[in-house]
Amino acid sequence: MRDGFVKIACASPELKVADCDGNTDKIIALVRKAAEKGVKIICFPELSITGYTCGDLFLQHSLLKSAKENLCRLAEEVQHSDIIVIVGLPVEHQQKIYNCAAVMFQGKISGLVPKINIPNYGEFYEARHFTSGADVNVYHELTEKQTPLFTAKQVFQVTEELTFGIEICEDLWVADSPSVKSAKAGANVIFNLSASDEIIGKADYRRTIIQAKSGSLLCAYAYADASVGESTQDMTFAGHNLIVENGSILAESKLFTNELLIADIDTGRLNSERWRMNTFTSDTNNTNNIKHDFQHTEMNMPLTETHLERYISLLPFVPSDNIILDNRCEEILAIQTVGLATRLRHIGCQKAVVGLSGGLDSTLALIVMTHAFDRLGLDRSGMIAVTMPCFGTTDRTYTNACRLAEAYHVTLKEIPIQESVRQHFKDIEQEETNHDVVYENGQARERTQVLMDIANQCGGIVIGTGDLSELALGWATYNGDHMSMYAVNVSVPKTLVRYLVAYEAGHTKPELKQVLEDILNTPVSPELLPPDESGNIAQKTEDLVGPYELHDFFLYYMLRFGFSPKKIFRMAEYAFQGKYKKEIILHWEKKFYQRFFSQQFKRSCLPDGPKVGSVTLSPRGDFRMPSDACVNLWLRELEELLI
Repeated sequence: MRDGFVKIACASPELKVADCDGNTDKIIALVRKAAEKGVKIICFPELSITGYTCGDLFLQHSLLKSAKENLCRLAEEVQHSDIIVIVGLPVEHQQKIYNCAAVMFQGKISGLVPKINIPNYGEFYEARHFTSGADVNVYHELTEKQTPLFTAKQVFQVTEELTFGIEICEDLWVADSPSVKSAKAGANVIFNLSASDEIIGKADYRRTIIQAKSGSLLCAYAYADASVGESTQDMTFAGHNLIVENGSILAESKLFTNELLIADIDTGRLNSERWRMNTFTSDTNNTNNIKHDFQHTEMNMPLTETHLERYISLLPFVPSDNIILDNRCEEILAIQTVGLATRLRHIGCQKAVVGLSGGLDSTLALIVMTHAFDRLGLDRSGMIAVTMPCFGTTDRTYTNACRLAEAYHVTLKEIPIQESVRQHFKDIEQEETNHDVVYENGQARERTQVLMDIANQCGGIVIGTGDLSELALGWATYNGDHMSMYAVNVSVPKTLVRYLVAYEAGHTKPELKQVLEDILNTPVSPELLPPDESGNIAQKTEDLVGPYELHDFFLYYMLRFGFSPKKIFRMAEYAFQGKYKKEIILHWEKKFYQRFFSQQFKRSCLPDGPKVGSVTLSPRGDFRMPSDACVNLWLRELEELLI
């Protein structure tokens, strides 16, 4: 449960209707099985001690008495298991019967939550037996030792980061579901004890409504459905269990199977989403009233380590599903294209200039330019691609730049800059043999000057090629490749640039595809240092600043969720296990924070560019940070890690 991770479960035991003793035995066995797997909270279906389809047997004293006795037996049997158990049963109170969820931990029954919305349509005749618990707010004596709070207006605080609420089956399907108030009262996890019969198409609808509820409440939603053990006299049940986090399905059971469904939820991620979305509790008076009305029952569960089993992608910016990835690439290219086309149309411009290096970033910029020009019906000859060979240019990148411009039918200009850079070095008394930062940046700034002047000559604008990852690391020459008149890649991370170029390669002509594929296989480099003896690229970016897949991982979780360096390290260690040793991950994470904080001044004066995702660094609204912010707090946390 450290770092906000907690393992939860939904269970659908194959019960027998009205067999409270046997059903409780099966519940106990599943609780123990879940506890062995590290589960901290387990939820069972609606009326799981008795079975949901008891009908008029709910009016029998013997059944109600047996349900209560078995609830207390369950609490005793699992009191030494470090797990919170949520189970359903009928409860008689003041000559009325309520459909309830009971919450227990370490032998204590901490709360009873009654169902509020009692259906009485179709096959569901609950109003014949049960009363709505909307107005109940008492302490209900089960035994001398067990007198839990009995109200729907309660949430259960497990740790500082985890509070859960409960609703029962029909409560989810109504317009004003109880989970809305539970969430406003502080619950970031909702458990639903359900008995939803299975008919054609209902599983899809159930899945959709749970995802929507989880997304709108910024919560995790665990749905425990009645199993195939229920009576099939008029209905069939499928045990369709779901665990959803902020609209995304973490785990889902197969229909018509009785299984233990387990997933790791990240409460830190949910809390971060709520901090970020200030409209979540924008109705302050209403939210405060709800918090005042709700009881917060403390469970006092100690923090323990959670063995992570949830999927954590190495490439959080890149969808793992190929179909989704293709759709994402198409959407991003459309956003970039529309952004540039809108800018060109707004300023009445029919010319655009780009520095074409033969690398991935400038290739993506050229791709976007061609789409924008085509969208506007402009002649591609108005696109001026400039290749500027200098000391580090290799034959491979030079050739690819030329072939790319030719394949896209754009205007290509070749302007070697060696002599102008040498003149500049002479002017400032810089030795050409001194391959320091002046040597590198002098070339980058000369290239930008050439591009700006050509844009002035033709009445066009310079299109920036730098990507999000380079901006995060400050891997750009200030007033060199850092500057342009419109930066189309400004919010595209390096790990995603590759897939966008690959997407274009897969949807184009064979001759262009061949060039794009060779560019994809070329090492990432600014080519500001001379090639090696074989004429190959000697200056490889990832050898200097570290693997981009690691930096993009750090960037995503730092900015998207505000996670601490310690938590990000733990997630990276899990995601990259077998690929990078933890010492390597820690080394580059420290470098990431050092560079991110020290290079903010470059991001404070970025040119305009289209936002394509939830993580971006535009200083005009998406990320505001003083250029003089101190990194010590973040580095100190990493220094304290024992590896």
